[in-house]
Amino acid sequence: MDKLLVVNLFVLVLCSVGRVNSSAYDKIVTHSRIRARKEGPNVCALQQVMGSSKKYFSTCRNWHKGSICGKKAVVLYECCPGYMKIEGMKGCPAAAPIDDVYGTLGLVKATVTQQYINESQLRGDIEGPTSVTLFAPSNDAWDLLDPNEKLKLAENENQELYNTLLFHTVNQRLVTKDMKNGLVVPTMSEDHNLYINHYGNGVVTVNCARIIYGNQVATNGAVHVIDRVIRPVSGKIKDILEENENLSSFTTAASAADLLDKLGEAGHYTLFVPTDEAFDKLPSGYLERIIENNAVITALVKYHLLNSVQCAEAIMAGSVYETEEGSSIEIGCDGDFLTVNGIKMVLKKDIVTSNGVIHLIDQVLFPDSAKEITELMGESQSYFRDYFSEMDFASAMRPNLEYTLLAPLNGVFTEVSSIAKSELKLLLENHILKVKVSLSELYTGQQLETLSGKFLRAFIYRTAVCLENACMVRGSKEGKNGALHLVGSLVKTSDKTLYKVLKDEGQFKIFLSLMETAGLYDMLKEEGAYTIFAPTDDAFKELTSEDLTLLKSDVTALKNILLYHISNGIFISGGLERGVTNMLKTMQGLNLPVKFVNNSVNVNSVDVPDTDLMATNGVVHVVKNVLYPPGLPVGREDLWVLLQKLIKYIKIKVEKIKACVSVCVHLAHIFAEPFANAQHFLMCFDLYQCKHQRQQMDVVHLSPQSLQQVLIKINILFCI
Repeated sequence: MDKLLVVNLFVLVLCSVGRVNSSAYDKIVTHSRIRARKEGPNVCALQQVMGSSKKYFSTCRNWHKGSICGKKAVVLYECCPGYMKIEGMKGCPAAAPIDDVYGTLGLVKATVTQQYINESQLRGDIEGPTSVTLFAPSNDAWDLLDPNEKLKLAENENQELYNTLLFHTVNQRLVTKDMKNGLVVPTMSEDHNLYINHYGNGVVTVNCARIIYGNQVATNGAVHVIDRVIRPVSGKIKDILEENENLSSFTTAASAADLLDKLGEAGHYTLFVPTDEAFDKLPSGYLERIIENNAVITALVKYHLLNSVQCAEAIMAGSVYETEEGSSIEIGCDGDFLTVNGIKMVLKKDIVTSNGVIHLIDQVLFPDSAKEITELMGESQSYFRDYFSEMDFASAMRPNLEYTLLAPLNGVFTEVSSIAKSELKLLLENHILKVKVSLSELYTGQQLETLSGKFLRAFIYRTAVCLENACMVRGSKEGKNGALHLVGSLVKTSDKTLYKVLKDEGQFKIFLSLMETAGLYDMLKEEGAYTIFAPTDDAFKELTSEDLTLLKSDVTALKNILLYHISNGIFISGGLERGVTNMLKTMQGLNLPVKFVNNSVNVNSVDVPDTDLMATNGVVHVVKNVLYPPGLPVGREDLWVLLQKLIKYIKIKVEKIKACVSVCVHLAHIFAEPFANAQHFLMCFDLYQCKHQRQQMDVVHLSPQSLQQVLIKINILFCI
């Protein structure tokens, strides 16, 4: 088998974990075995965070980046769960001896748990005729306990220790493939449950404690080593909020948003709760003001809530989650710190409840929907934000109305340095609409009033949404009093008709004269929506006055040619789809091919040096060549000769065809082997990648005939 194929298959197998299911942990362990295959049998590769004792069976994402939680990780090789070394032999070739649950604790080095089981008299309960699963805290996990908590465990003749260990024990055998995400299992401690989450990255948590060594099967059950001592869960998220005096501000907000009762119901939630100190950082009276606005307070509270349980130890890299508010936040990690939207703001992690988990944060999170539209402008629109402030547009916006900002990107403002400040202010007023409008609400023909009193037309294309000449780019946002859309150019309106635009430009005199002769003059002045590819006077520079008279003499042909330059509808350059040919239906009836070539507009193989001259009844794009519809008969030889002076793209095509013909004829002479027929000749065209030129030739439609007849036809067409 091809080596590259083998490598690709291996990478595909190695990186195939992508969805949450009950066997994610097992798959990750299997992959770690594959990664360590060179170390010998039953060896697993783990990543350990440098400067800590944390070790992970990890996904391809972490393995490729060589980091866990943004910190450099080193690779360790250890025996896979259930296996052990034999002196003098490579890898871990021996299966570990199977023992009962108590004896297994020694095999997995959970010796402190084993000691406490002895001291608390629990050993008899787990060695009897029963099947149990013990989630055993590692030795390090016991060391993490507060000294006062350790003292409490010894009270009442170790009764507290006994109850704690009983809470870590389940009265059935459970291995990771049985641990479905969201599974709730009763413990041997009366009235207390364990809450299990199984994540797609292979992490399995029990009350948010991570299983660091799992699936050690015993004769009477199974042992899983976890990274902390877990506590009984009592109450739901609502209960924690109401009982904690330092969370009163958020509790008040949740109540005003009618969300508090939901947090007292069954579910699987993650709630980021700002402390009262976090609310104290806000402007004075802010919470009191927004509580009166149901939409805003609801959006703010829901932005702190996820409809899934995300324990801190399950986060190994940044991931984006959709909030109940509808927008997204990124939960990540930086070493031992949990981050929200890239910021270390989590004060306390993993307060486990029966319907989810709480993380306390020291900042209030604000979704866009709870912000003023002026707060939605980011660094890529900082120039517009500065002008907005400098020109005091906010004072002209009434406080109880909604608006839409069309915010140009910073790079757009390179063209405004020569514009007078008063003129610039009028120009930027066109970027503030007197109504809140989302992208989904826009439609072609819609007119939207600006702060200056002018109206912008909306144009909807396959891959773009535009207002006048300015098209939207990614990054639209909606705030509490309006919407923000990013645009790739300054919005320019016009109070001129197409006729006035062409006349005032001063470089379309001949085109206007021809339009008048063809009876199309009034179209430029009347209401409508037209796109015109207008040839400049330079396009006609090779014509004499007699030539122009000849061109005007055949009104039918002239009208056909001019209408081929005009399309119904307004097509802005930014609305054209990149990477394809955009076909515009002309008023002459044939399609006009328009595309981007080297980031500039190209029509009928002719460059468009200037685009988007807006008019009240359409738009003008400037061309320096006359366009001619391929295949349209002229009917007069003298007019055809005249057009050949003008239509350069036809000349280009003819030259390409002649070149292809010359190559094929030359080959025939070299090999002294004439072409058998027309199809044989055309195969030569295909061989030299002349298919496009071949389509322009009458020989495509010829029936098979001799080479001499084919060449005669070619000579007549192209004067070779």
